[in-house]
Amino acid sequence: MAKTNILVVDDLQSIRLTLGAILEDAGHNVVTVEDGYQAIEAAKKIHFDVIFMDIKMPGINGVQTFREVKRLDPEAAVIMMTAYSVEDLVKEAIEEGAYAVVYKPFDIAVIIATIEELLHERTLILVVDDQFSDRETLKEIMEDKGYRVATARDGAETIGMVKSRHYDIIFLDVRLPDMNGIETFEKVKEIDPEVTVIMMTGYSEEDLLKRAVSEGAYTCIHKPFDMKKVMSLVEDVVEARRK
Repeated sequence: MAKTNILVVDDLQSIRLTLGAILEDAGHNVVTVEDGYQAIEAAKKIHFDVIFMDIKMPGINGVQTFREVKRLDPEAAVIMMTAYSVEDLVKEAIEEGAYAVVYKPFDIAVIIATIEELLHERTLILVVDDQFSDRETLKEIMEDKGYRVATARDGAETIGMVKSRHYDIIFLDVRLPDMNGIETFEKVKEIDPEVTVIMMTGYSEEDLLKRAVSEGAYTCIHKPFDMKKVMSLVEDVVEARRK
């Protein structure tokens, strides 16, 4: 499963080492840098899901760095860190879109809980179904649970969307108007091998479903949907991606 990329930005080596080790032990990919300039250079190279940003640093402060990093990567979630009374800077960061502020010395339980909450909110799901009512029903229910959800109506639209960004989970109907779900699935996995695909069907298509599962589909669900089962599957996938 894909791991979460986390950047830790702090001029104190002890903070970088401590927080970096804790996050790595929790199963994340961690990069540490000591100032805002290095953070900006790191953000140019790879996407970070979460950035822990110290507010007070030499050179450019955390809020200035935050602005530049968000310009480079709007999808990065930035958590500001401080050991000082810098309420004006904290207020500025929150108003401009920082996800949260944590205070030093760290409460590790709070750090881990904040990341888990953030990953839940940041999970991106794509629902692919030519039936408007089916895809909108799934979309609304999952959005109510705090997930970000996009929709597509056929295979071509799906492939175009997957080329433009990473989706954590794709609910993919077996029957689509332009190409079937298995052909779409194969193309999607070529583009993004890390995506988790859950096939959907309202028909008896055992051969197609067996083929999809044998080629790496996570599972298959049948219409009409059991929404408790659907949400349980989503939670299982999200939990597995954290490990």
